[in-house]
Amino acid sequence: MNEHPLANAVRPSACPGLLRIVPALDGGICRIKLAGGVISAAQARAVAQLAARHAGGVIEATNRANLQIRGIGAQHQALIDGLLAAGLGPTSAALPSLAQASAADDVRNLMLSPSAGIDARMLIDTRPLAERILASLQGQPRFHELSAKFAIQLDGGEALAMLEHPHDLWLSALLIENRPYLAFGLAGCPAHDLPLAAVPLEQGHALVVAVLELFLDLARPEQTRMRHLLAEVPAEAFLAQLVARGGIEPIAVGDWQRLAAIGLLHVGTYPQRQPSLVHVGAVFPLGRLDSAMLEGVAGLAQQLGDGSLRLTPWQSLLLPGIREEHAGQASTRLEQLGLLCEADQPLARIIACTGSAGCAKGLADTKADARRLATLLAGRAQDVHLSGCQRSCAAAHVAPATLLATSPGHYDLYFRDAAQPGFGLLQARNLTIDAAGALLEARSRSSTDD
Repeated sequence: MNEHPLANAVRPSACPGLLRIVPALDGGICRIKLAGGVISAAQARAVAQLAARHAGGVIEATNRANLQIRGIGAQHQALIDGLLAAGLGPTSAALPSLAQASAADDVRNLMLSPSAGIDARMLIDTRPLAERILASLQGQPRFHELSAKFAIQLDGGEALAMLEHPHDLWLSALLIENRPYLAFGLAGCPAHDLPLAAVPLEQGHALVVAVLELFLDLARPEQTRMRHLLAEVPAEAFLAQLVARGGIEPIAVGDWQRLAAIGLLHVGTYPQRQPSLVHVGAVFPLGRLDSAMLEGVAGLAQQLGDGSLRLTPWQSLLLPGIREEHAGQASTRLEQLGLLCEADQPLARIIACTGSAGCAKGLADTKADARRLATLLAGRAQDVHLSGCQRSCAAAHVAPATLLATSPGHYDLYFRDAAQPGFGLLQARNLTIDAAGALLEARSRSSTDD
C-alpha cells in the first residue's frame, strides 16, 4: 500500500482533519466532518470498525455535529484509507492532489439543524442550499484559503436548532409576505445578534459566495476569522461593499430576531413533518462512544429508522424516520446501548472536554469529575460545562454554569451573565467537585423552591 504524504503530516497546533492526524496525550486525533451532521448506517459501521482496528476504539461526538476518533497510533494510513473508501472525505472531483483534498476537507464547516428537512416547524428545507454551499467550499480552490475554523451556519427555522454557537457567517430563514428569505449576520449567532440584512432564499448561495470572496479579498493573512476583519472594517461597510459587487439584493429587516424553542429538544421523541414518523434523540454520555455503541446504533437505524444517523451540536444523536409505534422500542434499545434518552438525567446535561487524561493542556480529569458531579446532582439536572483550560473546546457557547479547572480535582465556578465577558460571573474559586456540586444543588433549590 502506498504511503499517503499527508497521513504523516502531524501539526501540533492544527485542527484535526480526516487527512491530518493531530497528536494528543492519548494518541492521534482524526476528525470526520459530516455533511449536515448526517452519516449513513454503513458509514457509521465503517467508522466503528476502523476505530476498533486502527485506534483505541474511542470515538467522540463534537459540538459541530461531527465525529472524531482518538488514540490513533502507527496505523493512521490504513485508518485514513478506510474512511476515504467509506465516502467520508471531501466529495469534489476536482481535487488532483492530496494537499487540495486536505484543504477541501478543512473548509467543510457548514452547520445545519439536526432536523433539517424533517422538522415539523421548519420554514424551509435547507438541504438543497447546503449541498450547493458545500460543493462550492470543496470545489473552489480560492475557498481553501479559509481557516479550518472558519464556520457557517444555515438555519431553516426548525424547532431543533443550535442558535448560540458563534459563526463567521450565519443565515436564518424568515418569511416576508409569505416569501422565504434568509436573514444573515457576521461573527455572531442568531440567538444574540440582530441580522445585518436579508436576501431572498434563491440568492442564498450567491450571498455565501460573495461574503467569502469579499472576506478573502479584504482580510490580511493573520485575520483568519470574520471577527478579526470586522475589528477594522465595520459590518455596515462590509455590507456596502458586498452590495456594490452586485448579484444580491439585501433588504433591511429591522429588529427581527430568531426565536429559540423552549426545552431540550435534542433529547426524546418528537413528530416529524412527514406523517406517522418521529425522530428519537439521545445523548452520548459526555460526548463519548465506543465502537460497539456506534455499531449498535447503526443497526438500529437500519432496522427501525431510515438508515441514517444525525449528529447534533449537543454531542448527541438523532435517529430519524422511525414509525410512531416503534418509538418506545427505539428509545429502549438506545438506552441498552448506553445512551441517555431523558432530559432529566444529570449526565445528559453535563458537557466536559477531554481533560488531563487525553490533553496536555487539561488541568483536571474533567470526564471523571463530570461523572462524579452527575451523582451529586441526581434529581436536579442542570446544564453544566467542565473545561480543563480556558480554551473551552467542548462548548462553543457559554453554558449557564461553567467549572474551569485550576488543578486536579479543583475548579473555579462561573455563572452565565450577559454583562460579563468569557464564562460569565465568577461565583467561587478553587472548589472541589463535591463543593461545586453542593453549591450548584443549593442554587438549583433556591431557584425552584417557593
